[in-house]
Amino acid sequence: MYKRKLSPEEQVALVEQYKRGEGSHKAIAEAAGIDRSTLITWIRNYDVHGPEVFLRQHHQRYTAELKEAAVRDYLAGKSSQDVICRKYGILSHRQLHDWVMKYNSHEKLRTVGKKENSIVTKGRKTTFEERVSIVEDCIANGRDYTATAVKFDVSYQQVYTWVRKHDRNGIEGLRDGRGHRKPESEMSELERLRYETRMLKAQLTQQQMEIDFLKKLEELERR
Repeated sequence: MYKRKLSPEEQVALVEQYKRGEGSHKAIAEAAGIDRSTLITWIRNYDVHGPEVFLRQHHQRYTAELKEAAVRDYLAGKSSQDVICRKYGILSHRQLHDWVMKYNSHEKLRTVGKKENSIVTKGRKTTFEERVSIVEDCIANGRDYTATAVKFDVSYQQVYTWVRKHDRNGIEGLRDGRGHRKPESEMSELERLRYETRMLKAQLTQQQMEIDFLKKLEELERR
């Protein structure tokens, strides 16, 4: 199915269309070109937080304590993902899934507070090697753009842009085009292979985290 990005206003309109009884999940989602599960998530968030949640969803703040409590509830099999997301005000199942993977890999769950958010909004100049390291870290950690931005003291938008450029153009996409002593286009084949190997390892790390998560999920479902 072709999927398009909808504005916050369009998202609210679809939710309210459903709540007025003007169509089923499936019918409204198909007409809008989105997944049925996406619409269901929007409806849940609307019910819990109100329509204003669609305007601030990219700035939602979760404390480390809340993250850990939600993960522990999930791993204990106390409730479904939907119930846990409603209980803790989590905007998506994917967010909960990412926390569980980090928890299972013994990575510390952190609060992104005001100080960290101020860092995330401010960009800085970077070298090619820094951009490679930033993208490598972001991919290996489930594309957590906010955490990566905080870790490397760059903006969320910078991290997001670099990862997207790498997805489209590989290592060459991380060149800033303003000139260096040694442009990336002049890298030797060995250097290029080394960079690509680092990215491949990052992707494999993320895949292994997802495999471990699915194994844990299967264990819980068999209980």
